[in-house]
Amino acid sequence: MSDDRRQRIVSVLHAAFADLMAADPTAFRSKFRKMAAEPFAFYRGSACLFYADMLDEPDEWSDPRTARVWIQGDLHAENFGTYMDAEGTLVFDVNDFDEAYLGAFTWDVRRFAASMALLGWRKAFPDEAITRLVRSYTEAYVHQVREFAAKSGDELFSLRLDNTEGAINQVLLQARLATRVGLLNETTSVRDFDRVFRVGPGVRKLEEDERAKVEAAFEQYLDTIPSGKRAASSLSYKVKDVVGRSGFGIGSAGLPAYNVLVEGRSQALENDVVLSMKQANVAAPSRVVDDEKIRSYFHHHGHRTAVSQRALQAHADPWLGYTELDGTGFVVAELSPYVTDLDWSDLTEPGDILPVVEYLGRASAKAHCVSDSDSEQTLVDFQVEEAIAGAIGDREAPFVDSVVEFAHRYAEQTRLDHRLFVEAFRGGEIKGVESV
Repeated sequence: MSDDRRQRIVSVLHAAFADLMAADPTAFRSKFRKMAAEPFAFYRGSACLFYADMLDEPDEWSDPRTARVWIQGDLHAENFGTYMDAEGTLVFDVNDFDEAYLGAFTWDVRRFAASMALLGWRKAFPDEAITRLVRSYTEAYVHQVREFAAKSGDELFSLRLDNTEGAINQVLLQARLATRVGLLNETTSVRDFDRVFRVGPGVRKLEEDERAKVEAAFEQYLDTIPSGKRAASSLSYKVKDVVGRSGFGIGSAGLPAYNVLVEGRSQALENDVVLSMKQANVAAPSRVVDDEKIRSYFHHHGHRTAVSQRALQAHADPWLGYTELDGTGFVVAELSPYVTDLDWSDLTEPGDILPVVEYLGRASAKAHCVSDSDSEQTLVDFQVEEAIAGAIGDREAPFVDSVVEFAHRYAEQTRLDHRLFVEAFRGGEIKGVESV
């Protein structure tokens, strides 16, 4: 049985990443080394395996509507943090939309729940404590969905400085201390009375031809900014410098990326803005959702990423858009100083984490429920909160129990999978990333 599972892991990873591994084997060797460190890291980097497994997982809560809602796609415990919304408000929310797509709402809930069980195991929590945390998350999710279904205005809901406490409020306060000037000082220097990027680890200067292609792609991107979010001054989009970027996290290994420095809202140097232009990858859920209507809706994966983020965030980054470079989709967004991830390292006791997971359950519900017939997209033409609330009905207790059972079972499977992955990687079974 373990041999079959190891072969399945290798097969799924190869099917998902073969092209990227061929393009940059060194980056993927680094990715796999990071995944080998411990089960949670493996889980983070293997969303494709999770969705392959979901095809075989019974789901009584999924119906024609609840199986096709916008999902974040990689909803684990470390994919939450802060951002500055289009209204200038600091918000704590789901982040990282590289894997966002349409699928069953239960996939997001289950993926988070299993990640919480893995995180609890890493912190040596007993099973009873893990059960309590997963149960609290799921109950908070259901209650928030029901609240949205009972009254309108889900797009107005957000977790902010004025309605949060504890660890979540502290993350927001830390984000508030950040400044654009601070980010600019880290990434740029002033030369001849203007800003340019610093060149250092993970940053490379571009040859003239490559820079010209990136600037042309940037011009195309400008047409994808919604008219209501377009800056009044054309100065805002003047390109001042461009560099290549590398060294991203586990999920973005091998993906080409650039940083673009633009003028901002005035010629004052402190108003310059850094944008990230990153090649978008195939979303993991899209590999198992066989739906041509959804697939044909997107021009490319850069378009899919931007549309998904706008759907899942009520007031997304005003710089968010997409473009093409050499026929491949890229997503463009501000490299914001106000992005601060939730740090789990100081949350060492179940009692400290309990109120946090309740907030995360509410944030997960909000992401699902704003992405419906009230949002800009047209793929979901019904009220998600009503569909999910209807699917759960008066069976909230069985639903919560099913999520708890899945969390424990899949976390155990992931710990076994991690060991099998390490064996396969060490044994050279994952072709294309062998050490030179």
